[in-house]
Amino acid sequence: MADMDVSDKGGHKKGPGVKKSKKKNARVDLTAMVDLGFLLITFFIFTTTMAQPTAMDLLMPKDTPDKEKQQKIKASGALTLMLGKQDVIYYYEGEDPSTLMPTSYKDVRDIIIKKKKTTNPDDFMVVIKPTEDATYKNTVDILDEMTINVVERYALVDIRPDELNFVKLTEAANGIQ
Repeated sequence: MADMDVSDKGGHKKGPGVKKSKKKNARVDLTAMVDLGFLLITFFIFTTTMAQPTAMDLLMPKDTPDKEKQQKIKASGALTLMLGKQDVIYYYEGEDPSTLMPTSYKDVRDIIIKKKKTTNPDDFMVVIKPTEDATYKNTVDILDEMTINVVERYALVDIRPDELNFVKLTEAANGIQ
């Protein structure tokens, strides 16, 4: 039981004509206040909603084994970005990975904007392929570029062995180890 002692310690003048009053100890029982505090804490715990996790929505194509039902895109509208070592991005347009070009994260925005302007919006698609040497930061940065450039159709897929071979040859030619 919680108590609060509120005793009065003097302060009265002594003198003729002043009646000496009998001092009383005033006690305040704080048990009800403690109970009220716990009731309020319990109320706020039960009525509070926890913060919902926020995540970016990804539109993924349907996974169907039938090749005819898979979503097709025009090769001329495809821009493939491969994330390599040392913050280098390799890209090519269309289906031919032999036309691979290196760029940086600073310049990739211009490449995306240029491709977006020259392509029919219904055909425009960005394919992102991180290599094993790409960092998590690189992947997040390129997904941020998709959001900044308002790219509605993009996919994050595994890199093919022939594309990986072109990336390694280009890295070796540019002296990237």
